[in-house]
Amino acid sequence: MIQPGIAGNWTGGMNYLLVFVGGGLGASLRHAVNMAAAKALGTAFPYGTFIINISGSIVMGLIAGYLTFRGEATQHWRLFLMTGVLGGYTTFSAFSLDTALLYERGALGLAAFYVLGSVGFSIAGLFAALALVRYLT
Repeated sequence: MIQPGIAGNWTGGMNYLLVFVGGGLGASLRHAVNMAAAKALGTAFPYGTFIINISGSIVMGLIAGYLTFRGEATQHWRLFLMTGVLGGYTTFSAFSLDTALLYERGALGLAAFYVLGSVGFSIAGLFAALALVRYLT
């Protein structure tokens, strides 16, 4: 007998498994792109992350657009590809999609706040955490 998954049933558990496997594939692809970019272009600029953020956003747009206009993919495919593979590859693709959705809904102020706030607070948070670790060590 199959025991209930994390979400309370086997379907919920399967969803977590799909995200888990997709995330592992995406993270492995991210590592491969980072290594190839460093080897081909050097390390003076974060070329790998730059390529990953742009390519992940393009792929997210292709998948989201296809699913919006065709709607033929199941929730399992959405979870595996968008949340799993692209989430492991880059969360910048989700950030880009969220920004586009806010913009398309006409929430321009929220879209601007989301972009500026995400970037600004993320960088500020990183510097604050670095300062904290330096202070404590």
